[in-house]
Amino acid sequence: MVEISKKYKIGKRRFGLINWVGAWTLYQKETLRFLNVWLQTIFSPLISSLLFLLVLSLAIGNERGEVLGVPFIIFLAPGLIAMQVIQQSFSHSSSSFMISKIQGNIVDLLYAPLSATEVTISVSLAAVTRSFLIGAISILTFYLIVDIQIKHFFTLILFTFLSSFILGNVGIIAGLWAEKFDHMATVTNFVIIPLSFLSGTFYSIDRLPGILKTISEFNPFFYMIDGFRYSFIGVSDGSIKIGIIYLMVLSFLSWLATYILFKKGYKIVS
Repeated sequence: MVEISKKYKIGKRRFGLINWVGAWTLYQKETLRFLNVWLQTIFSPLISSLLFLLVLSLAIGNERGEVLGVPFIIFLAPGLIAMQVIQQSFSHSSSSFMISKIQGNIVDLLYAPLSATEVTISVSLAAVTRSFLIGAISILTFYLIVDIQIKHFFTLILFTFLSSFILGNVGIIAGLWAEKFDHMATVTNFVIIPLSFLSGTFYSIDRLPGILKTISEFNPFFYMIDGFRYSFIGVSDGSIKIGIIYLMVLSFLSWLATYILFKKGYKIVS
């Protein structure tokens, strides 16, 4: 018997508390993933928003009058942009995890020297980046068609970030849960889209009966779209301060949920 003279030890983490290089690399990978198909991921939402704007403006015309003191078309435009920002952030992170699970390359992410914090934040920030690009391009395009102008830049950036970060986290949770495309379609069609449409995108919640208005005020999508719209028209349906606090709390809670689920290997580790 030949005795093995060399003994090998498990390597130690050498990059400090946070693996900045690894987290940045994952963020770049996720960003390039949607930039490589930019027609589908960036311009497709813009086309959808323009179609909504065209159809509703032709169907309703000038008969709708004013909403929150501004013409209906100006009230509608920011809501349509915000709706796409929300939905596309969810779409990015959810598809990232679900496709990785289906293709089997989720193991590359699990074996990488990345913590659950680094993975979840990197993917969510990539979803935020996609939302900001969609929002910027949509605003520039709508500016050429509708008389809109940004009145509160800080509020616009803050609500765009909070909204897309929350939905990016929700997308990770949905991606971890979903095992096939039907599952993801269920979440999209029965949760994301209804909450988006019933959040005041196309109307002011002041027109709703008492109970429906109260329910709408608990809908986080309402504060996302209301804050985004406030950045353009300077008037809001609800309280901007309450909206900021509400969304900041949801941002932390949604990320904490993604962290716990990924840390435990929910539906990705047998």
